[in-house]
Amino acid sequence: MILLVKKLTFKFFLIYILPVIVWGGVIFSFSAFPTTPTSEFYWKDFIVKKTAHLVEYGIFSILLYRLFLNSKMPKLKAFTLAVALSFLYGMSDEYHQSFTPGRGPAIRDVGFDTIGAILGGYFVWKLLPKTPKTLRDWGKKLALV
Repeated sequence: MILLVKKLTFKFFLIYILPVIVWGGVIFSFSAFPTTPTSEFYWKDFIVKKTAHLVEYGIFSILLYRLFLNSKMPKLKAFTLAVALSFLYGMSDEYHQSFTPGRGPAIRDVGFDTIGAILGGYFVWKLLPKTPKTLRDWGKKLALV
């Protein structure tokens, strides 16, 4: 975390920190909406909602990884910290949902959040550098590689 303080400029804040804060706000706002069934079939409802957890936290983890990586943190440490913070944010999000009508906390959802965080972080850490050049170039432009 000391590395973040050394590089904290307005540009760094806008490019690397603000997206994490904004995406955390998006997750928080989704959790504030009362839930309604997305389908009359339970399994379809389950698939839609759990896929949303995977995607939300995959993106959150990627943004955190990007922040830490561009703070000159080693890749393994950036990945580990991104997943750990995503897990903790998932826990706090479930607590937040306990105050939302029609929703409640579920450990299973934290599991899906963490799986999404691991998959997202692993993709940019290990798989993106091995992809075709055009995709790697895209990753470089987004400061992921």
